[in-house]
Formats: sequence, C-alpha cells, structure tokens
Amino acid sequence: MSYIHEALSSILFSPERDLCNSDDCIPTNTGGSGASIQAPLVDIAIVTIFAREILEGCIIIGNYRTVIKKSPDFEDPEKRASALRAVTMSALWASIAAVLLAASVTLGLYFAGKSLNKTAAEIIEGVSKVVAAVCVLQLSGKIPKWLGLYANKKEDADGNLSGLSNKSIKFNVAWNLWREVAECGVFLIPYMLGESARSIPVSAVIGTVVGFAGGFGTYWASQNMKNTFNLAFFLSNVMGWLALGLFVGGMHYFELVLGKTPTVWYIDGEFWAHNRFPMVLLKVFGYTHKRTVLQMVCFWFWLCLSFGYHYYKFDQSEKILAKRRAAAAATKDI
Repeated sequence: MSYIHEALSSILFSPERDLCNSDDCIPTNTGGSGASIQAPLVDIAIVTIFAREILEGCIIIGNYRTVIKKSPDFEDPEKRASALRAVTMSALWASIAAVLLAASVTLGLYFAGKSLNKTAAEIIEGVSKVVAAVCVLQLSGKIPKWLGLYANKKEDADGNLSGLSNKSIKFNVAWNLWREVAECGVFLIPYMLGESARSIPVSAVIGTVVGFAGGFGTYWASQNMKNTFNLAFFLSNVMGWLALGLFVGGMHYFELVLGKTPTVWYIDGEFWAHNRFPMVLLKVFGYTHKRTVLQMVCFWFWLCLSFGYHYYKFDQSEKILAKRRAAAAATKDI
C-alpha cells in the first residue's frame, strides 16, 4: 500500500512550488542571482488568466440569454423569465462550487507544504476542455433550431416544441461555468502558494474588467441583430470557434503530459504571443502564436467535424420539412 501511496503522491503533488506550470502562463521575473524579487501589484499572467476564463464564461451565458429572448419557444413571459433565471442561478451556484473547490485544494496543499503537480493539473484541464468542446459544439448546432430556422422532429403538427428545456439549460450553463471558474482556480494555485499572491487582487480586478468588456461586446452585438438568419449565423460561429479553441487547447494539455510533437510554425514577437494582450483574447477561439503537429491536426479535424455536424443538422431539417410538406399535400388531397 505504501508503494501505491507514493506513486499517487508523485503524480498529484510535487514538493517544489513551481510558479508557472502551464504553457499559457508567464514566468515571474527573478533577479540575476536567481533569487525571487518581490512580486508586483499587477501580474500580466494573472490578468490574462482572469480575462480569458471570464470572457469564455460571458460568451456562453450571453449566447444562452440571447437565444432564450429571441426563440419562439419562450414567447410566454413566465417561461422566458424562468429560463433566464435558470441561466443566472446555474452560473451562480456552479461558480460558487468551483471557488469553494479551488479554495479547499489550495488550503490543503498549503498546509501540506506541497503544490499541485503540473501533470495532474494538465490532465484535469485537458479532460475538462475536451468535454466542454463537445457540449459547446452541440450548442452551436442547436442554435438555428432554437431560433426557428431549422425544423425539429419533436415538433407537433402546429410547430410547437420544447427543444430547449430548463433542465438542459441548467446542465450546460452549470458545467461550463464550473469549468471556467475551476480552471481559473487551478491556474492560480501556483501563484497563491508563492510570493505572487500579492499580485492577485489588483490583477484579478483588471482581468475581470477586460473579460466582462469582451463578453459584453459580443452580447451587445447579438442583441442588436434583427435578422434571425444573421443572428443564428453569428451565434453559431462564435460557439463553433469557441468549441474549436477548447478542443485544440484540451488536446495540447495531453500533449504536454505525453510529450510535445514537433513545432510546425512560430510567430515571433510579444504582440503575437497567445499568452499576452491583446492576442490572448483570441486564444479562446483557437489562436496560438505557435502550432505543433498535434495542434494542427486537431484544428483541421475539429473544423471539418464542425462543418460536417452543421451540414448534418441542416440536412435533417430539410428532410423533416420535406416530410411535412408531403403530409400536408396528402391531407389537402383528402
């Protein structure tokens, strides 16, 4: 049993507190002698973490709210209010649960005198991102149906349906918001256990403002689109690219654990770095200033899968409409 305990400890924990465990982080500066200098009040790495995760969460919440407000399924004021409340409460409780989990892990590691091993953190991040990518891609394919552009096999003869239920809203919003907040917490663990904890408060405020600003901009654009087709196209594209970014990012975490594949290309210059402003805001949609072979293969695989999935949804809708037209024609003949 002692061998099992030692093996698990070596996987999950490390006796050294590395400040930056991820390819997405920016290492803290050190003096020439190798000794750590006092952490600044603003750390660009922490700002980046908050901005990126909050932006993703805001996009998901905003898109759900837009679909609920403009979907024919929620024309009833009470039903619409209930669905919007489900979005808000699911996001709130999922975020609280993730914060409590991250705080518990951090306190446990602090009192144990250990830090979360980067292998365990990267596996957790990889799995959560891949699962989220599947959920978000499904959402992007359902948006045209919820907005009434695609037919639904669950519709009755009058075209009434209940494709977007409170149950599905609660699950998808809660899962994605829990993942975003938990990711933020996991990324911050190395900083909270080191001297850079001093940088977290101010950096968190700045990153939160930037993330909310990006999310609000996307939400405002969706709210002011009057054409249903353009709205569906816009929201599906946003969610589709977000799913692509999640999948490529998730697979890259597995690559960090198992060994990196060769780098195909690299864009030099701080401006283009995916872990610095302003390009970090595009990272959630799959941008990176360097591509490995695995990242490139995953990018094109997921892009083709997304187009195939959307074509399948369109084709299914056309088949349903054709059957309804045939049934309507047969009824008239009678």
